[in-house]
Amino acid sequence: MARPPRQAGNLPAETSTFIGRRRELAEVRARISAARLVTLAGPGGVGKTRLAIRCAAGLARGFRDGGWLAELAETRNPALVPSAVLRGLNLHDQAAAEPRTLLLSYLRDKELLLILDNCEHLLEPAAGIVSDILRAAPGVRVIATSREPLSVPGENVVQVPPLGAPDPHAPGELAQLRRTEAVMLFTERAAAAAGTFELTAANQTAVVGLCHRLDGLPLAIELAAVRARVLTAEQILDRLTDRFALLDSGARAGVPRHQTLRTTIEWSHDLLPDDEATVLRRTSVFAGRFTLADAESVCMPGHTTPAQALDLLSSLVDKSLVVREDANGLACYRLHETMREFAALKLAESGEREAAEQRCAGHYRHGSGQPVLERRYRLAEWLRWADLEIDNVRAVLQRCADRGDAAVGVELTASMSWYWITRANTEGSRLLDEFLAAEGGEPQVRARAWFIRGFLAVLKADPSAARPALAAAAAAARHHGQPDLLSEALSLASITESLAGHHARAGELLDEAQATVAGLDYPPGQLAICQAQALNGLLRADLDAVTAGGEEGLRLAREAGDSYGLEMMLFNLGSGALVSGDLERAWPLLAESLEIAQRIDDRIAQFYLLAELGCHAAFSGRAQLAARLLAASNNAAAETGVSAMGFLVPVLARAGQVTETALGTARLQAEHTAGASLSRSAACKLALGGNPEDAAPARHDDTSLQPLSIREADIARLLTDGLTNKQIGARLFISERTVDSHVRNILNKLGFSSRAQIAAWIAFLDH
Repeated sequence: MARPPRQAGNLPAETSTFIGRRRELAEVRARISAARLVTLAGPGGVGKTRLAIRCAAGLARGFRDGGWLAELAETRNPALVPSAVLRGLNLHDQAAAEPRTLLLSYLRDKELLLILDNCEHLLEPAAGIVSDILRAAPGVRVIATSREPLSVPGENVVQVPPLGAPDPHAPGELAQLRRTEAVMLFTERAAAAAGTFELTAANQTAVVGLCHRLDGLPLAIELAAVRARVLTAEQILDRLTDRFALLDSGARAGVPRHQTLRTTIEWSHDLLPDDEATVLRRTSVFAGRFTLADAESVCMPGHTTPAQALDLLSSLVDKSLVVREDANGLACYRLHETMREFAALKLAESGEREAAEQRCAGHYRHGSGQPVLERRYRLAEWLRWADLEIDNVRAVLQRCADRGDAAVGVELTASMSWYWITRANTEGSRLLDEFLAAEGGEPQVRARAWFIRGFLAVLKADPSAARPALAAAAAAARHHGQPDLLSEALSLASITESLAGHHARAGELLDEAQATVAGLDYPPGQLAICQAQALNGLLRADLDAVTAGGEEGLRLAREAGDSYGLEMMLFNLGSGALVSGDLERAWPLLAESLEIAQRIDDRIAQFYLLAELGCHAAFSGRAQLAARLLAASNNAAAETGVSAMGFLVPVLARAGQVTETALGTARLQAEHTAGASLSRSAACKLALGGNPEDAAPARHDDTSLQPLSIREADIARLLTDGLTNKQIGARLFISERTVDSHVRNILNKLGFSSRAQIAAWIAFLDH
């Protein structure tokens, strides 16, 4: 039998050896079994994040919905904390629900472990969102990391100490030293840097002295250890001792640990060649991950060649001053938060900060501001870039807001339109409102920004916000001679009125848009008219209009290579065919639209298409498939906060009735449960032609341990480890009485009389 698939979540894999911390691991695991919020508190560089991830990795299997990491280090605006948590849970803000509302609604029935990392600079908003989550979602437990507690009721605080370091006056035997946490870390990192390094009787005094001098701080030890490539342990200790002598004049007891870390970083920095020091301090302008191309554009000294740029960045990685981590198959880099703070201070001291920030702003204006059509016609590729770089773009936008630079702010926000449309509607709307309320920016750019603001309002089904934004876009486009933008604004205004039920006004605006685009060679404008014609037709049940607009739009989108437009036109035509009962024509249209929605990760489209393909399955006699897809579409709706447009509501109701009649109530419920357990990608695969019996749920496959439920299967597996009911309850965060009830159910279902028989059965299946 195949093992269950990997637990859901986004916890990163270990990128380096995790040293010791047995006591802290045990304490956090014990605390989280009794409390719903545990905060790991301690100074920077002490290893809170790594400890939290290791704890969660060990605990996540006990949570039905896995373990998740939401990082706040790159978030500077308090208003974006709910959005950061959404992103950590792999959710998008596309539809009408506000991020906080969507987050709490989604978590309400979840059983998961959430790490909220680096809360110290956002204590109040972080505490607020954690309090809301704990109230709304009883199955969620939180591990927070912060330099100080969140002060939330019920919080359990675990102070994270430095690594255990030996007493230099009584170090102990060599074998014992090798098991000491700080010594283990230094030895492991020094060996990685130098190729060969081991603790010996000859160097043990120096290594012990180093670990003691560095207060057992993991980051400080790593920075010192990488120097083993060119220095002996004795030489490293001598140089650090000289540096600390300047700090404390020998009074070690009075020196706070953050000064120890700062001094170690300063020492590492001062050993850098000038070019490397320049690159390090300039990388502080990046709020999140950055690529080699980003560093080449923003950070390199003049006349640096690409080969030299790679060498400079690689050298900083080798010295543990910059961290490498891969994302989307691309080598990326980042700074430890403490290192970023230090580098930012050095940048300010150098007098280069303003110039570096301007280069950074120019870099992202260029990167995100490709010509409108180029971004649209290479949307999947552009969105991969945006997903990687969004924290850096946010940092540039925040600096624009702080300085009142509306010209750059509105331009950059508008250029990121497809990110706001498919990933972060509320954030994009807020930024546009802020920058458009101020003076500044090219009139044509501001006109485009008003159009995007209207687009975002339409996606949120908010005509009251869409109308004035689209009216402003249309007025500016007329005034400044932008017929291409005018045609798009009028078409979207037509859809707005149709959504509000004002079909006559929608028709007038569509006629005006058609007159505007006449003779204009601008495919997006023509496509916008087709979209308005087809969608308005769906909303007023005019299937002839759906067909006319959809077929012309389909032709235009294919010719232009417009993936978003193609997705929409296929959806319109497929929806019209489904509503009219033409199932043979509907399926390939809806299926191709779903494939595109997956490529660009359009979650709203995925909801609609899973729902419609579920209806298609119901009407074509595939009731089992229908039940699973309809349940999966409900999950997709919960993830996005979207609800079905009016034309689809009666279709869904009829599909539900057909499916229940075919399966019966009991079987329908079982299939709904199976469908609800599917991941979104598994549901899409199933919708596109997979066998319902082969579709694996997000956690366990649904046939291997039948007739046990998922929770019973978890308990049965733990019985093979010889755990008592009390131990199982602690592992799964349920009561001992509940475990006892599940064990009795397992025995009854399997016809066994002992726990040993259950364990033997599981062992047989696993082999």
